[in-house]
Amino acid sequence: MAEVLSVVIPVYNETATIEEVLERVIAVDVGMRKEIILVDDCSTDGSREKLRHLEQIHRNKDGYWIHVFYHEVNRGKGAALRTAFEHVTGDMTIIQDADLEYDPEDWPKLIEPILSDEADVVYGSRFSETPEQAAFWHYAGNRFLTSLSNIVNGIHLTDMETCYKLFKTPVLKSILPLRSERFGIEPEITAKLAKKKYRIVERAIRYTERFYNEGKKITWKDGLAAIGHILRFRFRS
Repeated sequence: MAEVLSVVIPVYNETATIEEVLERVIAVDVGMRKEIILVDDCSTDGSREKLRHLEQIHRNKDGYWIHVFYHEVNRGKGAALRTAFEHVTGDMTIIQDADLEYDPEDWPKLIEPILSDEADVVYGSRFSETPEQAAFWHYAGNRFLTSLSNIVNGIHLTDMETCYKLFKTPVLKSILPLRSERFGIEPEITAKLAKKKYRIVERAIRYTERFYNEGKKITWKDGLAAIGHILRFRFRS
């Protein structure tokens, strides 16, 4: 049985949600202690100050511990994840966004295929069962990018761009270093896992999409850039 789950949370201007996300992360029972690593990507809305406060009040707790790292310039989600990945020490590692789109209550169903040795990596799919939960253009764009990634990498996924990626930590460490600064981190991770022939399975998850006026950050420009990332990382080590 695994003993520690590392939870990595990139944060950029999420003062409205970060405290509730952290509460949900702490509350979910996965049968393991949790190493929670948050990386603030030079937030300007008070998130940094809130994280410093949360780090203080969550010191020396039973069942989990928290590390917070701070970027001095804004670099992007990929850069924040790369910083977090350098510090993970748990048996498994999961990525959690700092907004409320993803629910940690889904973690047990993601962990099960690794505990049963069915998978090396588990993706939480927003679209395998309930595509109506996302806006049409978001869904269509994701399906296109996922299909392109599948063709290029010779895999079969329904949601390559999902936040929820759960790894055996040695598997994650084996694909480092990663290079992407922004949202190219998703196709980069997927391409490197595919090259190494790791077993990737999906499990359906709940998803509550937020919109740009609520703080959503990925744009159509990131979608266009993802096409280049998919092709580049297929042939780049």
